[in-house]
Order: sequence, then structure tokens, then C-alpha cells
Amino acid sequence: MKPIKLAKTAVTALLCLTGVSLAISAQAATTLRLSTYVNESDIRFDGFKKFAELAEQKTEGRVKVQIYPSSTLHGWSEGIDAVLGGVSDISWMPADKRLACYRVTSLYPALIDLNKQIELDAKYSDLMRPEAAKAGLVPLINSNYSYDQEWWFKGPISDISKLEGKLVRSIGPLVSMMIEGWGGKPVFIAPKEVYQSAERGVVDGINMGVATYSSWKLWDVMPYMVNGTLFYGNIVYMINKKKLETLSPADQKALMVAATESEVWLKPRYESWVNEQVGNAVMKGGGSAVSLTKQKRTALVTDVQTKWNAVVDTDCGPELAGQVKTLFKTYTE
Repeated sequence: MKPIKLAKTAVTALLCLTGVSLAISAQAATTLRLSTYVNESDIRFDGFKKFAELAEQKTEGRVKVQIYPSSTLHGWSEGIDAVLGGVSDISWMPADKRLACYRVTSLYPALIDLNKQIELDAKYSDLMRPEAAKAGLVPLINSNYSYDQEWWFKGPISDISKLEGKLVRSIGPLVSMMIEGWGGKPVFIAPKEVYQSAERGVVDGINMGVATYSSWKLWDVMPYMVNGTLFYGNIVYMINKKKLETLSPADQKALMVAATESEVWLKPRYESWVNEQVGNAVMKGGGSAVSLTKQKRTALVTDVQTKWNAVVDTDCGPELAGQVKTLFKTYTE
């Protein structure tokens, strides 16, 4: 009888171990779907791949990130609905009124010193966390495009502040205000639709990041670039708050650390890649680039900032608006 009891004990132990193994396997099966509008030829796609690699590494395989490029999961303006509705778990957040302060400050007129960009982005996201939490979201990855948000036209223009009725692609309310203030007419077009719009003459000019512009091969249709560097820009990728909270506290922290480390990894590569894209376009004769003087940039930003701050005060509320404006002022070049 004793051998039989030992066998039962062994079976019980084996079943317990099997249960533990199944529990571990279930935990390891957590996959986060990351949606992005950038395509696979964009250097930022490599940044997302690095984030996925770090997330899996730091959680010892318990969390995996699956990347969906080129807006394959949802359109440009559908970020919040997609994340809250379960279409994606992580996505860029557009200028949505449910994130009122983020909507009017994620793109802000300022001459930013990019030497401490990672630090600035982290502080900005921290200011946005309470608003994001109310919407069921948590800021995760800062996709800063301060370095490359610029302007393109079919041919040279003497003064960007004199658009004389030109139709110019806009990405949000601030850019629309700038275009209108300069005598142009803003037109909203999603990134993957811009090439056809430019080719067919739907727009006369484009406001877009150099990385996105280059990866969609827009130099072919609008080769004249005006390098202004007039913005602080940060399209924050946010994660579904409830989804994040299904992870253990340790894995939540690991995911956040992976996000920051991927930003640090990407920054020099991103800036070098942007420079290379502009250089190649100019050297090959398919494009040209002119830079605004510091004096002109300051004049343009000061004029727009004065008007835009009234919008920031209203949409953010006095206290948060003051914190955001102070933050940007601290990091001005």
C-alpha cells in the first residue's frame, strides 16, 4: 500500500506543477498590439521594434508587443476609440477633444532646445497623465517630432508667412491657425493619403514631419522644403489603462522602462536619419531646403504663441496651462 500512496503523492505533485506551468504560460501569453501610422521604411519603426525587444526582455517573455504599421488597424483620428474599444492596446493619440489639454499642447509653438528632449518629453507626459487617466489611458512612449516638423511646397516661396490663399495640409488645430494667420487655407489629410493629394493638386503645400514625409516618398511631388523648427511636437503613444493594470506591478514598471530606453536608443538614430533624408533629396537634385533665420523663427513663434496661449488657458485650465507653458519656457533654446 505504501508504494501506491507514494504514487498518488507524485501524481498530486505533478498536477500541482502542471497547474503552475499553465499559469505561467497564461501569463506569458500577454500580447500588446501597438498601432502606428509610420511604415516599415521609417526609422521610427525600428524604435518600436526596439521597444518590443526590450519589453519582452525585461518581463522575461511575459509581455510581447506586436507592431502594426501604416495605420493598418485604424485611421489617423481614431486612436482613442481604437485603444478603448480593443482594436489596439497601444496607439498614437491624435488631437481629440477627450484629451483637451493634450490636444492643444502636444504641438506647441516654441523654439525648443533638443539637447534635453527625452527629459522634456517625460515631464510633459507626466503633466498629461491625470487627463489621460480620466479617459482610460496611460502615456507610454513619447514620439517626439520637434526635430523635423516642417513645410513643403512645389516651388520656392519668398515668405512662408505670406501664403496668399495656398491650400496647405494641416495636422491639427495649432497648425491650422498658423496657416490661416499666414493667409493660407488648412486642409486635413491623413499621412498615407498625402502623396495622392499632392500629386493631384489637392494641396499646394504640406506641413509634416521629415521622417513621415520621406518614408512616404513625398520629395517626388513637393520638393521645396522650408526648415523652420517652429514647434514642440510630441505625439504620445498611450496604452489602455485597464489593459496595463492586468499586468503585474513589476511588469508595468518594466514596460515603462522599456519605453524610455527605446526613446533614448532612437533619438540619435532618428536625427541622423532625418538629416540623411534631407541631404539625399537635395544632393540628388530632387529637392531643395532653405532654413529660416533665428530672427524670423522667433518672430513667427512669438506672434503665434501669443494667440495660441489663450486657447491653452481655456482648454487646459489656468493651473495646468501655467505648468505646461513654464515647462516649455524652461527648455527653450
